[in-house]
Amino acid sequence: MSAEAADRVAAVTSSRPSTPLQTSWFEFLLDGSLLEKHLERSHPDPAAVQLIIQFLEQASKPSVNEQNQVQPPADNRRNRTLKLLALKVAAYMKWDLDALEKGLTIPVLNMLLNELLCVSKVPPGVKHVDLDLSTLPPTTAMAVVIYNRWAIRTIVLSSFPEKQTKPGPHQMNMLSIVQQEKEMTDNILTVLKEQATDSISVLEGALQLKKDFYVHTLRTLDLLAADAAANGETESSTAGLRISADELHCQVHYDVGCIFFQQGCTDQPAYQKARDHFRQTKELLKKLDSTVHVHLDEKRLAGYWNACKALTQDCDSDSQTTPYDQINSLIRAHSYQAVIEAFIKDNVSRVLPNNFRRSVLREFLYKVQLGESGLDEVCHKLCVCNAVRDALEGEVLSVCFQQLLLKPSRRTVDFILEVCTLSLEKDRPSETSRKHMANFMKTLCESLEELPLLFVVSSHKLFMELLKEEERKVLMEQMRKRSATINLSAKPLPSFYDIPASASVNIGQLEQQLILLLEPRRIRQILIELHGMAERPYWRVNSKWEVPPDYINVILSIKDNLTKDLVYILMAKGLHCISIKDFAHARQLFSACLELVTEFSPKLRQIMLNEMLLLEVRAHETMAAEGSKERPPPDLVSRVRGYLEMRIHDLPLRQVVGEECVAFMLNWRENDYLTLQVPPSLVMNNPYIKLGQLLASTCKELPGPKECRRTAKELWDVVVQICSVSIQHKRNNDGRVGLIKHRESSMGILHRSKFITFIKKLREPLVLTTLISLFVRLHSIVRDDIVNEVTAEHLSIWPSTLPTIQAVDVEAVAVTVKELVSCALTLNPNNQSWLITQADIYFVTNQYSAALNLYLQAGAVSSDFFTKAVPPDVYTDQVLKRMIKCCSMMNCHTQVAVLCQFLREVDYMTAFKALQEQNSHDAMDSFYDYIWDVTILEYLTHIHHKRGETEKRQIAVKAIGQAELNTSNPEEVLQLAAQKRKKRFLQAMAKLYF
Repeated sequence: MSAEAADRVAAVTSSRPSTPLQTSWFEFLLDGSLLEKHLERSHPDPAAVQLIIQFLEQASKPSVNEQNQVQPPADNRRNRTLKLLALKVAAYMKWDLDALEKGLTIPVLNMLLNELLCVSKVPPGVKHVDLDLSTLPPTTAMAVVIYNRWAIRTIVLSSFPEKQTKPGPHQMNMLSIVQQEKEMTDNILTVLKEQATDSISVLEGALQLKKDFYVHTLRTLDLLAADAAANGETESSTAGLRISADELHCQVHYDVGCIFFQQGCTDQPAYQKARDHFRQTKELLKKLDSTVHVHLDEKRLAGYWNACKALTQDCDSDSQTTPYDQINSLIRAHSYQAVIEAFIKDNVSRVLPNNFRRSVLREFLYKVQLGESGLDEVCHKLCVCNAVRDALEGEVLSVCFQQLLLKPSRRTVDFILEVCTLSLEKDRPSETSRKHMANFMKTLCESLEELPLLFVVSSHKLFMELLKEEERKVLMEQMRKRSATINLSAKPLPSFYDIPASASVNIGQLEQQLILLLEPRRIRQILIELHGMAERPYWRVNSKWEVPPDYINVILSIKDNLTKDLVYILMAKGLHCISIKDFAHARQLFSACLELVTEFSPKLRQIMLNEMLLLEVRAHETMAAEGSKERPPPDLVSRVRGYLEMRIHDLPLRQVVGEECVAFMLNWRENDYLTLQVPPSLVMNNPYIKLGQLLASTCKELPGPKECRRTAKELWDVVVQICSVSIQHKRNNDGRVGLIKHRESSMGILHRSKFITFIKKLREPLVLTTLISLFVRLHSIVRDDIVNEVTAEHLSIWPSTLPTIQAVDVEAVAVTVKELVSCALTLNPNNQSWLITQADIYFVTNQYSAALNLYLQAGAVSSDFFTKAVPPDVYTDQVLKRMIKCCSMMNCHTQVAVLCQFLREVDYMTAFKALQEQNSHDAMDSFYDYIWDVTILEYLTHIHHKRGETEKRQIAVKAIGQAELNTSNPEEVLQLAAQKRKKRFLQAMAKLYF
């Protein structure tokens, strides 16, 4: 290099910050003293665990002989020194398994600890459980303890779920290495799990030793290296790092307790053993002054301890020492009132964490879902207690509490106020608590809509104490404006002001009663009193009182103001009662209104008769929807016919009455009237009657020959026109003709939105099946996707083409068919034809999980939850192939292989391709018992043998070896074996997807 070049290099390097070079692994081989100096740095690079990886990686590299054959790693001085260096690093870390497990993979740590066993002179070929630790040299015994501690800790850690990291594009070449490491890890875990019982026994034996233990240090490892003849009896055995018996026992008790806790899910008595070990851990922790060699998370230990006591129902004397234990004991004893009282007391002390309180509430809610009776009120009270606790801490109120406030009872409000009172500190509540509680009271007032409940809160002593007078004024002014229940003079409420009773106050109180009451006579009496005090339009008192716009002019034309108010209010209250299905009060209110208007207005009388008819129709339809099979009385059917044929000049008719009358006739199969007796003029003038007639005729002709389907073609044309868009031609600037689409065509007999509202009122199965069939055929034509067609019954009665397919609104058809099938399934969730149709809709829109769920439901309802064989007309080959595709798209490839057997001809190509997939998201080998096709089982055995998956291969071999699958069996035996596996597989799938 020239002098100039050297100067340039020096200038460049001097301008950069100096970064110390990383020490290479081979440098430690050359300089024996370098390792300790390196590790003692504040931030050594590479770090300790990285050095272990490098040393062991270099020591385990295979060699290549002269014939280019790969040989195992050579047992030479270099490799032995590298392994010893790895052990020295671990010794420097004081064999802290927590740190080693975080930095090293299972295969690397397994290699390291096996080297420790080797240098510690643990007798090779002898099971650890057969060794007597008391007779072994201290460092040898300690090596056995460390290895078995790691074994059970690894089993526990491997049981925790881990999110798999997906390799990026730059990591694709690493896939084979990752796969190899995964297989090595699985093999090691298999061995550790098989030896778990032995490892536990070894550690329990260590707990019997009362002497101190010694573990290898850098110095003792050097001594072992220097003295090749050392056999564990030399000075190195007791020259190691001393660990007291209590420290080791504390750590071992914790590790053994963890594995017993993990085994508890399948072996309930193991929880008792885990609890005993955790108790010993806690006692030793208290006894130890310093815990240098004990590495455990005390919070996790406390969690394990509490969990064990809850699971074992510990009733020892110390089980009542913590609030958690008290609550758990009360729940086990079913002392639910005591739990509520404990929560209220905790609102003051605030000892229990919020997440624990919420988990207790979730536990009770879960019991309610399981059908345990009498716990609804307990859930409500716990929800209130938690809400008050949240409020006191300034947190957002839970959704559960906000739902509770949607329709609260007087009892609920009283309990809320009681909890609020008891939750404040008795002597001197802090300013923060008072402020938060005041805000909670405001929120409570703003959430309550019923005036009597609002008065309960606003007149409560706590409300008066916490809110200042100005705050109360502002709050109640807001409440007045919101509810519109106080008279227009806007006088303040008497709850806040000490004023004498006056006319305005009496009017406000009477108006409040007017809003709340449902008795017609009392309503009339209050209106008379109000009109005696002040003449004003009292039908405006409540902004939520509404009557149909068609009737407003008729009612407001009544000259007498009292009568006008009474008619309006009775009708509005009656309509509100119908909307909330309180038909008894609605009948009282409408009957009183009818009696009133009969005296002076024939028009209003007929209006009320029409509304009372609608009331009876809705009442009967509601009973039918709730499961009643009782047919409507002949008088009601006759009144419906009379309404449909009624023609009175200048009488306002609400379209909804006619709509529901037609739906009523279809629902109760009054098809003869709709098809034969309804006047032709009525069909021409009323679109609902036209639709009803076409639907009734089509349903009557469904079983008939093709020449009887003229009505179906008429119904088709009407529905196509409703779902069409009007098209207008317009010439562009360049002279070409363009198209402008309007979303709704005015040519149909109904707008599409009104048509959908109408069909949602139908519940007769045959009518709904006919409409579903029509829309499914229309949907298939406009989508023009032969491969992914939706299926339904009676598709053959509809035309297969459309003359002007561009005019049909494709989106409108898709939305309508989805809404129609969903509505039908709410009425009868067990109709297998509708379930298949809904599943097909999900399938063609790529919603595979939902589709598979419904295909399974269809099979379940047709086979008594798969206790019988599913009929072949339900699980056709097309349905089965779609179920196969659903499983495939969800990466459940083993389920695909099982379902391929269900086809009339087994689809081996699809099954084999699925079994080749390694990234399967289902339970894989747990489904092998459901395979009855020997060819598929043989292929499975071959695949697992090829991959070296010994355990899964054994499961497949066991499945193929069952006597009932022997191909020499009679055909009846083979069929019986297949049917048994079909049923069990479908039941297992139902548990997964329902």
